[in-house]
Amino acid sequence: MAKGNFPKMPNSSTVTEFLLTRFSDVWELRALHAILFLLMYSATLMGNLLIVIIITFNWKLHTPMYFFIRNLSALDMCYISVTVPKACIIFLFDDRTISMAGYAAQIFLVLAFAAVELLFLTIMARDRYVAICQPLYYTVIMNPQVCVQMTLASVLSGLVHSGFHTGNTFQLPFCRSNVVHQFFYDVPSLLKLSCSETLNNEILIFISPVVIAGGCFVFIIMSYSHIFCTVLKFPTRGEHGKAFSSCIPQILVVSIFLSSDAAVNVKPTSSSPTIQDMITSVFYSIVPPFLNPIIYSLRNKQIKEAVKRVMRRKLCLGKR
Repeated sequence: MAKGNFPKMPNSSTVTEFLLTRFSDVWELRALHAILFLLMYSATLMGNLLIVIIITFNWKLHTPMYFFIRNLSALDMCYISVTVPKACIIFLFDDRTISMAGYAAQIFLVLAFAAVELLFLTIMARDRYVAICQPLYYTVIMNPQVCVQMTLASVLSGLVHSGFHTGNTFQLPFCRSNVVHQFFYDVPSLLKLSCSETLNNEILIFISPVVIAGGCFVFIIMSYSHIFCTVLKFPTRGEHGKAFSSCIPQILVVSIFLSSDAAVNVKPTSSSPTIQDMITSVFYSIVPPFLNPIIYSLRNKQIKEAVKRVMRRKLCLGKR
């Protein structure tokens, strides 16, 4: 069905579902997009699940740093599962509809997971700061009880933040159209369908990421600045390398996540949706969860050694 042929909604009461958009209506391209998404989805699930299993069953990795890496991997599996399966259904089948309740749930979950991930990355920066700059107090400051409390506080904060924005969006009446020019959640695209004033919503959508992400970014930068100043004072290069090796993966993950978040939320709102907007959304929703396990497994010596031990154990069992 060609784009733009969907009827306008005469009033807000008739909008009970939305129509999501594909990259292309050509079947061969739709199948290709679905295959690519499924491959990335499968790789993301397997990579993050492997990290969760290795950290859970290796007692040597039961430290605050790996506790948060495991939480981050579990969160990434949930994060990508909210959008990719529905996107693949849209690519492969003719049904592009999503109910209003389903769309609200998708928006709520994506916003919540994104906020919690940002808070996790901020806590992980603090963990490295305490471990390197205040090593004598590390076990006291980052004790298991505190780690659990920070995790629960992050999850609760993410749910409150998400609930506020989701409720604020879906209290609006929608009557202009039911076609959302995205293949998954997108609040700015949804606001364009409202027949009421949305300026306050648009201001909140812009200010909220800037304030929250900006505050976390400043905290992360300050933490790693103190870390680098402390590491440079270490007497030997071996100590330099050991300290930096525990920080580099987290710096890479933070850079990828914040850059993708900025690309989506800080870009100017376009009156005419483009394929570039959809590609940017792919980068924001799929790339960080996909790259996180790769970064941690390639840059973290302990995780690499744990993976090798698991693989050797499986090979030995297979030969028996």
